[in-house]
Amino acid sequence: MEAVFFTFILIFSFAVYSFQANIREWDDVVVAREGIPTTLICTDTTVRNGVTINWKVKTIGADEWKLVLSASKTKELFGSASKASMRLIDPNFQNTGNFSLFFIPKVEDCGLYSCMIEQPERIPKETVILLAILTVTVVPAAPIRLLSTLRLIASVKPDSVPTNIIWVGPGGISMKSETKLNTGTVAKVPQIQKNDSGAYVCMVRPWSTSPNILFPFNVEVTVDVKSEASFTNITHGTVITTATRAQMPFTVICPGVQGDYVRLYWQPHSPQNMKRNVLQLYHYDRWRGITFVNNQSKRVHLAGPPYNADAGSFSFLFTPELNNGGQYSCDVFLNDNIYRQRTVLSVFKVKSKPSPSMLELSCLYSELSQIQSVKWTYQDKSRKLHVVSSGPGRITAVLPTPITADTAGNYTCTLQLNNGQTVWATESVALPSKESVTVTTPSLLPPLSALLLLVPLVAAAAGVLLWRREHISDRGIEESLSVQAHEAENIYENPEDIRQQAPFEGSFYMDLKPRGDDGIYKELEQ
Repeated sequence: MEAVFFTFILIFSFAVYSFQANIREWDDVVVAREGIPTTLICTDTTVRNGVTINWKVKTIGADEWKLVLSASKTKELFGSASKASMRLIDPNFQNTGNFSLFFIPKVEDCGLYSCMIEQPERIPKETVILLAILTVTVVPAAPIRLLSTLRLIASVKPDSVPTNIIWVGPGGISMKSETKLNTGTVAKVPQIQKNDSGAYVCMVRPWSTSPNILFPFNVEVTVDVKSEASFTNITHGTVITTATRAQMPFTVICPGVQGDYVRLYWQPHSPQNMKRNVLQLYHYDRWRGITFVNNQSKRVHLAGPPYNADAGSFSFLFTPELNNGGQYSCDVFLNDNIYRQRTVLSVFKVKSKPSPSMLELSCLYSELSQIQSVKWTYQDKSRKLHVVSSGPGRITAVLPTPITADTAGNYTCTLQLNNGQTVWATESVALPSKESVTVTTPSLLPPLSALLLLVPLVAAAAGVLLWRREHISDRGIEESLSVQAHEAENIYENPEDIRQQAPFEGSFYMDLKPRGDDGIYKELEQ
């Protein structure tokens, strides 16, 4: 039951709040600029003679209305809330029905204004106007010197009036602006130039009115082209000395202020003459959205989270090479002040160079003046390395080849900076892989194929030889038998005649041979 009652109270309270929130104390909103003549419109063309007009005001925080002025056909009375500049815009209001109030407002004049029109035998007609006062500040004061940062600041009172403020530059170009607590809506033009002169427009849109209603206010800006701003107020941060490995991402830290634009400079070290030539690598203007880079800054870009360049939180991320060591200066500009952070960066890298007799592990580094010591160490600390200095900025560990189990492993190059910081890089040396001895054996397939092709030929040749041998033997037997039988006639044809009559095609014939004592001849075929 208690839960139901509590829910009812919440719903009822919300309904009452919503109803009250929708009730406005005013009929119209007027935004006026401080110190600029303003007219609060109040008209009724249906009324004529016998009209009395009463203007009252209830300033912000006041509990009661105060009389500004009261006027009729015969008299005009100014109340306690009247200002010296206040008057009816039309003295002939009895005939025209124009009861508008004219005055030059100040910030403290913001509040509710009531225009009460009274006429005999008619219901009084009241119009309540909310007067909001716009304050515009231009910094620096005109004329503005070249390269200065122009600040256009706009705020509306009372604070209870929700408004949207838009800044538009010369030529109708929309400008980036930000709303800052206790300041207002700010738009900036860093490094102002001659062509930035002209009319800037501050456009105010009260949320409580139609979205098409805007109150525009012109602000004239003049640039002094004969005078250039000088930035002498420079705040230096503590110089950072550090080192990083080549081709590894590195963050260049910038000052922690929320700036307008940022520049990154590089002073590379020149071993020839020890002179540093300052190069501008990067420029970013978050108000204009302008970015400048050159060929030297291809690896440089604005860092992401936790930094936000669009909001004025800057730092840079880049991947240096060995020759990118030197001094980096990140300058953040806020208004006409500079905040500078310098970083002295040493870049180092390790590389190996094999040869038939040795393996050279070289550690190369820049910014020698920032380095206290450089050394090579093996994973087995007790093993002493053969280390040589190959010149300024190079130290080399020499390993005999081939690599054995005693020399394979991790080798570390360690740099210690003057400030005590230590950085290192490790190079792994592996045992050579066992190379399998490959004996090239000619393929056996072609000889085998040839041999297989020769088998029938050899067999045929052998058969012919055997046949010839047998033939010769048979002929001897035949001749012997013929002699013994005194050339008796053979009932069979002469084999020699048959051989001469027809060639051998697929088969050949053998002579008849006696088999045993029975004298029976058998025919042999192949």
